[in-house]
Amino acid sequence: MCLLKVEVSENKKEYQIHINNKEISLLKDIVCETLKDNNYIVVISKKVHSLYGKILNFPKERTFILKDGEKEKNFKNYEKIMDFALRCKLKRNDAIIAIGGGVVGDISGFVASTYMRGIKYIQIPTTLLACTDSSVGGKTAINTKYGKNLIGAFYQPDEVFINVNFLKTLDKRQYNSGLGEVLKYAFIEKSCQCEEPINLMNFLSENYTKVLNKDTLTLLELIKMCVKLKISVVNKDEKENGLRRILNYGHTYAHALETFTNYRKYTHGECVAYGILFAINLAYTLGKIDKEYKFLCEDILSKYGYTEMPKYDKNKIISIMDEDKKSTHKGIHYILADSYASVQEEMLTTEQIKVLTGI
Repeated sequence: MCLLKVEVSENKKEYQIHINNKEISLLKDIVCETLKDNNYIVVISKKVHSLYGKILNFPKERTFILKDGEKEKNFKNYEKIMDFALRCKLKRNDAIIAIGGGVVGDISGFVASTYMRGIKYIQIPTTLLACTDSSVGGKTAINTKYGKNLIGAFYQPDEVFINVNFLKTLDKRQYNSGLGEVLKYAFIEKSCQCEEPINLMNFLSENYTKVLNKDTLTLLELIKMCVKLKISVVNKDEKENGLRRILNYGHTYAHALETFTNYRKYTHGECVAYGILFAINLAYTLGKIDKEYKFLCEDILSKYGYTEMPKYDKNKIISIMDEDKKSTHKGIHYILADSYASVQEEMLTTEQIKVLTGI
């Protein structure tokens, strides 16, 4: 078992992240012990509920089952969960427990941030993407027809329980999707300003067979590495005023691709991996990285199944990128590689990106 602590400097919020492979049946008692006698509701992914509902054994009358898919992270479901919390008579000292992937965590956290001006919430991530990224750091949001995560709040959880046993039943595509976010951390590691060297790129390169085969001990180590890097960033910059922007590596293109394909064609992690490929080519064209490092990045991505980008109208993708929340009237804040496992922020106009990408 590994226990890590988040200590956000901006609002002095502290919480613990538990990483282990204990029996899933123990989770309910562990979580309820942290809540003491406070009331709660559970928001759980439909697929997770079908697989683990009986094992977790949370009361049916306190359980809200959310359909799966990015499109479910919307106003309508936000209102439904809010109504459910009101019917269950949650008070300001009560809690929402989110069990599932990033969609469940994001929308549950946003409800928690706005219900009675903020109540507790606990994250129990069940996908690799949520375990390594979205369950930690306090970004909560819902999507609109104008784009992804445009309405949300920075709202830290009160506890995170990561159990790698959930990943055993994760289908191959969703598992590989999580690897998109994992790879992101390898390429930004040095910029995360972590006190200890993680050497994630080497780990991913040397252990890719074990990672792809879901080896339990390898997964425990991999998740710990990614979470340590994210904690290092979030502790220093909770609300993305500077350093935290590096976590958007690959995401500007990713969010545009998701919006363009109406969240139906690709998973979020797949889009992030394609966004990283886009950013690598952009950095190379700008002369920020050399051919050797470009080859190294592409080689690691290919080990995990990401070899080439999907072909779409770049003009339309770039137009959507210009509507991203990270863009300003001056251009798009783009995160690009500048050396081994290091990135920096670059302001680029849409016209510059079109020229650099050959449009």
